[in-house]
Order: sequence, then structure tokens, then C-alpha cells
Amino acid sequence: MSLYKSNLSSIGKVFVALFAVWFSVATVVGGVSLFNKFFTTEIELAAENKRPNPTAAIDKPENPTKASKAEEEAPKKSQDTPRFDYTYFLLERKFLVHLKDSKKDMSIQIAIMTRYDERVVENIKKHEFALRSVIMDSMRMTTEADLAKPDFRRDLAKKIADVMNTLLERLEDFGGVEEVNFTDFSIN
Repeated sequence: MSLYKSNLSSIGKVFVALFAVWFSVATVVGGVSLFNKFFTTEIELAAENKRPNPTAAIDKPENPTKASKAEEEAPKKSQDTPRFDYTYFLLERKFLVHLKDSKKDMSIQIAIMTRYDERVVENIKKHEFALRSVIMDSMRMTTEADLAKPDFRRDLAKKIADVMNTLLERLEDFGGVEEVNFTDFSIN
């Protein structure tokens, strides 16, 4: 019986020692892992550190030079551009056009509103002459009957924003004009 007790106490001591070693290692690894954010996913770390998403390379096509037909035709979005506070940009020169089939003139001055970064304003400045042309072309389609419509100004502002975004998307791959506001509007 004493042999059995001695073996039991030896086995017990070994078990206690192994448990103590395992507990110590688990405590150290757990503490280090916690402080190194081991349990945080890579996507969360990428968002916190503003690093690129590690899974983004998986989503890319194998041959980046060959895009699908749908991707080529779809308007391109600025994915890396977050929205900011409202920014307004005044086009300083007024727009003056003759109304369609009329002797009346329409004169407007517009301000552009965007919530994207300064690239939108820079692109508007860069392509101001082309933008003025498409804006005036859309204004020239206005008739005297259109002026009597209750939503005429709102519809014209939306039409101008659409033609500006279409041109900017074609030239710069991103429009960014969210709203057109009239700072001066007169019919003579």
C-alpha cells in the first residue's frame, strides 16, 4: 500500500507541475495576445490603422487590364473618397442663353454643392470651359412654356447637375456634383 501511495503522490506531483506549466504558458500567451490585439480580425485592424483591406487582393480580377463590358459601361465611383462637410463652389461667370423659339434671354449664376473632397472643385475648375458648354446646351432647350411649370427651377438645377456629372465622369472618372444652386436667376 505504501508503494501505491508513493506512485500516486509522484503522479499527482507530475500532474500538478504540468498543470502549473500549462497555466503559466496560457496566461503569458493570453496576456501577450490581448495586448497585441491578436483576437482582432485583420479587417478591423485595417480599418483602425487605415491600411488597405487585406482581402481586397482576393476581390481583384486575375487580369486587371481586361475589365468586363458591364464594368466599362458603368459609371465609376470614387471608392477611396469619403464624404465630408458640404462644400460650395461658385462659378463666377454668369450663363446667358436665348430661350428656344423665343426672343427672351435666361441668365443664371450657379453654385455647386458637394460633400466630396477638393478634387471635385479642382475638376470643375480644370474643365470649366467644357462644363460651361454642356450647361448652356441644356439651358438652350428651355422654352417659354417650361418657365410656367411649378418645378421648372428645380428640374433645371437637376438637369444641369446631371450634365455636369456625365461630363466629369467621362473626363475624370468621377462626377461628385450633388446639387446645383442658383445664386442669380432672371428672364428678360
